[in-house]
Amino acid sequence: MNHIMHVPVGVMPPQKFESVLGAEAYAGFASMFAPAKTLLEGRVIWNINSTAVGGGVAEMLRSLLTYARGADVDARWSVIQGNTDFFHITKRIHNNLHGAQGDGGPLGAVEKEKYEAALKANGEELAPLIRAEDVVILHDPQTAGLIETLKETGACIIWRCHVGLDTPNDCARRAWSFLRPYVGQADAYVFSRKAFAWEELDDSKIYIIAPSIDAFSPKNQEMAADNVIAILHTTGLIADGESTTPTFVKEDGSPGRVDRRTVMFDGGPPPPSSVSLVVQVSRWDRLKDPVGVIEGFVKYVAPASDAHLIVAGPAVAAVSDDPEGAEVLIESLEAWKAIPEDLRGRVHLACLPMDDGEENAAIVNALQRRANVVVQKSLAEGFGLTVAEAMWKARPMVASRIGGIQDQIVDGVTGLLVDDPHDLEEYGNDVRRLLEDAELSERLGAEAQVRVRKEFLGPRSLMQYTELIEKLIS
Repeated sequence: MNHIMHVPVGVMPPQKFESVLGAEAYAGFASMFAPAKTLLEGRVIWNINSTAVGGGVAEMLRSLLTYARGADVDARWSVIQGNTDFFHITKRIHNNLHGAQGDGGPLGAVEKEKYEAALKANGEELAPLIRAEDVVILHDPQTAGLIETLKETGACIIWRCHVGLDTPNDCARRAWSFLRPYVGQADAYVFSRKAFAWEELDDSKIYIIAPSIDAFSPKNQEMAADNVIAILHTTGLIADGESTTPTFVKEDGSPGRVDRRTVMFDGGPPPPSSVSLVVQVSRWDRLKDPVGVIEGFVKYVAPASDAHLIVAGPAVAAVSDDPEGAEVLIESLEAWKAIPEDLRGRVHLACLPMDDGEENAAIVNALQRRANVVVQKSLAEGFGLTVAEAMWKARPMVASRIGGIQDQIVDGVTGLLVDDPHDLEEYGNDVRRLLEDAELSERLGAEAQVRVRKEFLGPRSLMQYTELIEKLIS
């Protein structure tokens, strides 16, 4: 039985970024192509995580590795397999790293045994493929238990943590204690922000690399207004407006079309194309607080406007490493049922189709571009790629002042930050402010796009990873 899935990775020339970066920034990026090719010739850069679909890590890998291969780097992507116990334990660790109890279960000797048992076959299958000259980047808690086995190949091992907490609590420290014996053996640890780096790790091995988005992917590529409406109507997110074929450009440059329907769980008709839309797109995860998004909108936004809210996430069965998704969707549906009947038709829960990842991305792109306000009212957040995605589309945002979100949004300049993510009134008032003030919304959106262009596009991440690898292998 194969325990490893090797994900096909495309090839895309990194020279494409010349069209979106300024001349100076592109010159700096282009100057690394030849040295990187020489440095990494004959080496494989392995990236290993626990899912090929759903979530920001999978999206980032698909993009960054495609451009790395376009620069003649042998970058590969492999996905480990696990059983139900394994993913319940790693979800518990994920929640604890964010400072949350999650399911409240233990992280003791029994969990350690189950965690290591699930990873044993994965490590045995991977190790013979990896050579001493290679570089292995292991992503998040699901892969930390592979470090010891893969270190024995002689390869350089980097552990990349995409989640964290600004001010650690007992939950976070419990997760650290579980993972530290594995993680400590790596040659380098990469975090999204300095505050996320754990206590008792070797500080000389800690590196900070912020996540990034791909300006040309189906999720972020330019999209004409009539095509936005066509995609949303075809998939069922708005009730009217189909005027052209719902198309997009796939990652390999070939044409794509949106055909699949979104599953709406609110039982009501989708909103008309003419109304103002408030949108949150994220996994069905309690830390994304879809219930709070709904309740704050109903109490503080809906009574003072004609706006509709769409809370959208992936079809829950498609995300294999998140066992809580179905539970959170049910909780969100219960919150919808509790809405006063006269407002219920203005809140919509949407499970976006995941059969085709690029089609899903095009739907998200259209939904964010159609939004009058995009929100990300997370209770905890490692980085929040949906924030950078919406900012790139020049959308005005309301988001929580937590984690990597506050690295992206400058309050009052590139969006509005809610100081307390539990404060539904502050969240609602900020949303209403943007709906009512078109000039402010336009200014924040324009500045947001400038900030993403400078700080959070793929070239910056590629350059930082290249610098780190050069340091480690030289």
